[in-house]
Amino acid sequence: MTDDTRSRILKVALDLFATRGYHATSIREIAERLDLTKTAVLYHFPSKKDIVAALAEPMLADMEAVIDAAGRAQDADQRTRRWMVVEGLLDVWLTHRHLLRMQLQDLALAAEGPVYERFKDAAFLAEHHIAGPAPDHVGRIRAVQAFAMLSDPVVMFADLPADMLRPAVLSGVERLLDERPARPAASPRRRGRPGAMTQEAVETARRLHASGEHTAAEIARLLGVSRATLYRHLPPA
Repeated sequence: MTDDTRSRILKVALDLFATRGYHATSIREIAERLDLTKTAVLYHFPSKKDIVAALAEPMLADMEAVIDAAGRAQDADQRTRRWMVVEGLLDVWLTHRHLLRMQLQDLALAAEGPVYERFKDAAFLAEHHIAGPAPDHVGRIRAVQAFAMLSDPVVMFADLPADMLRPAVLSGVERLLDERPARPAASPRRRGRPGAMTQEAVETARRLHASGEHTAAEIARLLGVSRATLYRHLPPA
C-alpha cells in the first residue's frame, strides 16, 4: 500500500506540475487531489524538491545508462557511438516527455540542485560522444545543437504519438550532422499507404482540434496527412 500511495503521489504531482507549474502547486493541493492529508504526503516526500527528485530519477538513470553503454562500446567506431547516444537519448526523452514539459513550465528540474547537476554532467558527456574526439569549435557547437534538437521538439509536441515524433526528430539531427545513423533506427518510419492514420493519430488529432489552439491545416501538417484525410476523422462541426 505504501508503494502504491507513493506512486499515486508522483503521478498526481507530475500532472499538476506540468499543467499548473511547480511553484504554483502546493503539497496541500497534491494531497487534496488524492484525498489524503498533507501529513500523509509529507510522510513519503518531506518537500516538493523530494518529489521532483523522485520524478527525475528514472529519466536520469535512463540517460546515464545510454551514455554508459556508448562509453563501453570500445569496439565500435565513433559514428556508431555517436548514434547510440543520439537515438538512445531521443528514446529517453520520448519516454519521459511529460516530465520534460514540466521543466518547460517553470524550470522545476533546475530548481532542484542535485537533479540539475546530475543532468548537466550527463549532458556534458552526451555532447562529448556526439562531437567525437578532438572536435573543433564548429563540431562542439553542432554537438550542443544536436543535443537540444533531441529534446526541444519532444517537449513542444509532447501530445503527438512517439512513432511520429521519432523519425521527424532524427531526420533533423541527420541534416545538422550531415550524416545518417551508422545502423538502422530502432523505430524506422512506418511503411504503408501514404496518408493513413493510426487510431493513436486519430485520437491525437481530435484532442488537438478540441483544444481550439490549432487549425486543421496545422494539425494535418503535424501528423503528416492531407486535410481531407484529417477531416474524415474529425467529428462534424
